[in-house]
Amino acid sequence: MTVEAQSIKKLLKTLLARRETSVAIILLLVVILMSFASEYFFTQRNLLNIGRQASVVAIVALGQTLVIIARGIDLSVGSVIGLSAVTGAIVAQTTGSQVLGIGGALGAGLAAGLFNAVLYTRFHINPFIATLGTLSIARGLALLMTGGIPVSFNGWASWFGAGRIADVPVSLVMMFLLAVLFFFLATRTRAGRNIYATGDNPTAARLAGIDVDRTRVLVFAVSGLLAGLGGLILAGNLNSASPDLGRGYELDVIAAVILGGTALSGGRGSIPGVILGALLMALLGNAFVLLGISSHWQVVTKGLVIVLAVGIDGIQRGRED
Repeated sequence: MTVEAQSIKKLLKTLLARRETSVAIILLLVVILMSFASEYFFTQRNLLNIGRQASVVAIVALGQTLVIIARGIDLSVGSVIGLSAVTGAIVAQTTGSQVLGIGGALGAGLAAGLFNAVLYTRFHINPFIATLGTLSIARGLALLMTGGIPVSFNGWASWFGAGRIADVPVSLVMMFLLAVLFFFLATRTRAGRNIYATGDNPTAARLAGIDVDRTRVLVFAVSGLLAGLGGLILAGNLNSASPDLGRGYELDVIAAVILGGTALSGGRGSIPGVILGALLMALLGNAFVLLGISSHWQVVTKGLVIVLAVGIDGIQRGRED
């Protein structure tokens, strides 16, 4: 075997060992199967719809990825989506300013993220418990603020949710731009290196001079901010903000993150993998609709995907150990 052949074989082996490659292969297989199973699958409208559905999950999952890489977890993102949307709508109606409404939505998400960070870094509450509590608090606040009744939210919010740039949904464009930004942040900046180091070994990171608490505050703040953006997009797409908006999204987000190769134990994660994971989840949901399969099976599938992805990660870590 020549040196070039050995190099190619080694490269292929490395690529196949990466979770992103596995997800990309599954994506390709589902696309091929659906192209034969439904005549509507390869229409421009359907493909853009898949991208739009994946965009909110992917955007929120980018923040969740940083949290999990830093050895945390944020279960509150679904409720924060609803709280942010409601806050933005009420601020816009009260002030008559769409700009302040958008700021209100993003600010509510950021505040929720900082609240989670304080619970974790100052009160030393396990992030699973802390964010589980915030999940209930945020949903309850959204219900109290609206009385359970949706609030109209249009104008600029509609542009975020239903607007298009050259016939491509604005949310899909934002997803790719944020993915590039977060890839640069995670791989090319000191903050990104600190996040990975904190997740890999917090004690060693602290001894190396990294401010672990500040790093954790950063990732939770970013997660909350992106959940706020997700709420803005969903509300804009519906032209109204409901306190139930985003219910169950935490499951979709975590599924996309884990499926994309991020380890729940921290210290390892991939931004491209998260985007592929979100696209796969949206693609499966779309396939169920086109094939007329009950929506209840989508919930079952999400659970199976998480269990399978975590199981594979556990087996791989066991081999490494």
